Amino acid sequence: MVGRIASLNWFNPTSTAFMEAEQERLSALKPAREVVQVWVPYRQISSAAKRAVIAAEDAAFTQHDGVDWQAIEKAFRENLERGKIRRGGSTITMQLAKNLYLSSSRNFFRKGAEFVLTGMMEVLLDKRRILEIYLNVAEWGVGIFGIEAAARHYFGVSAAELSEPQAAWLASILPAPKRADRRRDAPWIAQKAEVIQARMVQVAVPR
Repeated sequence: MVGRIASLNWFNPTSTAFMEAEQERLSALKPAREVVQVWVPYRQISSAAKRAVIAAEDAAFTQHDGVDWQAIEKAFRENLERGKIRRGGSTITMQLAKNLYLSSSRNFFRKGAEFVLTGMMEVLLDKRRILEIYLNVAEWGVGIFGIEAAARHYFGVSAAELSEPQAAWLASILPAPKRADRRRDAPWIAQKAEVIQARMVQVAVPR
């Protein structure tokens, strides 16, 4: 696994565990559908998109070692009280590890694997590369993966052309992209996007 992660410094992933699972689901539909994902280099992704995703998912992304321990502690307490995992406290690096190699299941074994993979990524990849890969493989809708496909799917523009409001809107749907894709006018999306846009100016982005 160390070799596979290290190779991400030079090679872009052509698929992920999440993409493969979604493709299997879409292939069973009638008519069948295909996953859509287009890789774009970091420099061809708007600064607004980078800032929005960090503001929404992991404000301390450039400062921590892959794990936000305060968020993890809070999530652990809540999960313990409920007797099951409902809150993850995941950072961008942790989400990337899950998307690339694991499943969407919620259990403590998977969470442990996520921690191990996150540590490897933080050692072997720099923050810019982690964010670049994340933006290109994150799920943004029904069969929609990566910021380029998402920008075109929702707004008819490239990732480079995303405005601040558009970027904030896309960042707001990351926790529930399929639900948002089916009901784009849901009030919670607009409300969350407004909060994210206000926070964007405060976050640091890897150069």
